[in-house]
Amino acid sequence: MGARDDVRRRYASPLREQRARQTRQAVLAAATRLFVARGYAATSLADIAAGAEVARPTVFAAYGSKAALLREAVDQALAGDDEPVPVAERPWFRPVWDARTPEAVLRAYAEVCRVIGERAAEIFEVVRRAADGGAEPAALWDTMQRNRRAGAAMVVDRLEALASAPPALERERAVDVVWMYNDPAHYRSLVLTCGWSGEEYAAWIAGQMAHGLGVALGGGRRRGR
Repeated sequence: MGARDDVRRRYASPLREQRARQTRQAVLAAATRLFVARGYAATSLADIAAGAEVARPTVFAAYGSKAALLREAVDQALAGDDEPVPVAERPWFRPVWDARTPEAVLRAYAEVCRVIGERAAEIFEVVRRAADGGAEPAALWDTMQRNRRAGAAMVVDRLEALASAPPALERERAVDVVWMYNDPAHYRSLVLTCGWSGEEYAAWIAGQMAHGLGVALGGGRRRGR
């Protein structure tokens, strides 16, 4: 094999990788669209292949199973892309870490809830419904709930690091409150069903978390009950 063949191989590999990634994204987009429109159980790999305009073996080669496709749909809806960067390290989460008052933390996190709700509320509902019908969706749903709780715990820890007064609630109860309101189901109900704007939703979420935690949105922290 000569030098020309080496050059051709080096150039061909990135091109193949780019095409493979584009195919994966087309398959994932079709799967997400069909899961939301038809439900997880009613969507087959053949349906997804048709929606992505690829062969069924291509779908299987790209993801291996329908359950793996559902997991990836959730992951990318949460993150916004397929880069391996945790949600808490994303630029749109940065305002939570940069906030210098409890009020600012809650307002920043409410905006995070809006961003995630906008992207993920529908696919969350798909998983919630599918969880009753199969072990893999049920396991995914459990993981999603644990991850939401971990996110709530990060916010509570950030609040505690900033607060000048003792917390109104003990830590686990405070995590319960934030976990209750970071559920994308609230976005689905208020924005997608009732027609609220994203700004109205974020303001409501911030207010509800503040009330539950004893944080005054005008500044400071209310004392416990």
